[in-house]
Amino acid sequence: MPVELWRLSEPRGAHRYGLISGLRRLSVFRSMHELTGESRWAAIPALIRAPASYAAALSAMVEENEIRCQLSPWERGRIAWLAQRQEIFPTVEAAVLGLYPSATRQKRNRLHAVARLAEELDGFLTAPERLTERQCLRIESALRAGYGSIIRVALTESRSAEPETQWQLLLPILAEAESQPPEAPANPLAGGASPRSGRPRRMLKPRETLTIRREMTRDGWCLHFTGRHATSALLDEVFDEIERLLGPE
Repeated sequence: MPVELWRLSEPRGAHRYGLISGLRRLSVFRSMHELTGESRWAAIPALIRAPASYAAALSAMVEENEIRCQLSPWERGRIAWLAQRQEIFPTVEAAVLGLYPSATRQKRNRLHAVARLAEELDGFLTAPERLTERQCLRIESALRAGYGSIIRVALTESRSAEPETQWQLLLPILAEAESQPPEAPANPLAGGASPRSGRPRRMLKPRETLTIRREMTRDGWCLHFTGRHATSALLDEVFDEIERLLGPE
């Protein structure tokens, strides 16, 4: 089958055409020509299409990929985010609508959420394409709840980059985010004391080489000390200070 191309409105260096479908076929032709030097692999049959715009061409490319290889939720969302980032579409919502026109409204809302997730955590997760849609939506919900910095620090400072280890690392953070009641809007007419600004505190970085973050577990709370200055001597001092503050008077 011929590959499908469209003519670029302006050449990009030596490239005059964009590829809509047939990347695997094109890669095989190039590899075979490099290996054998035979002229039959020097050119590939192609059909020239005329999409209405770059956005239409990209939508056709996504549709082609969906037919040949089922994309993961992360990959679908990331494509929409990148399309908006490269100004092919004005907004992520427009990108989702343009790239996945047959998706239901509920499906588009989920794709939009995963696109936000890709924007926040692209490069932090080892194999995000393995995440299920439910896992993606749980992480995105925690990001909206204000746990983005904690999630990024936890992933960055973890000694393991294995996908399953990363997910297990995120589970307590997600559980805490999901256990928090939605914040009530401020009421200037209500009496009583107002909550302290900046509470609850979830992370502290007293030095560039020291990060402290708290984590809710089924048995209570944990404090994680990470960084070069997270030493046994420092923890001894922390214990002494806790004992001074909370011990018997």
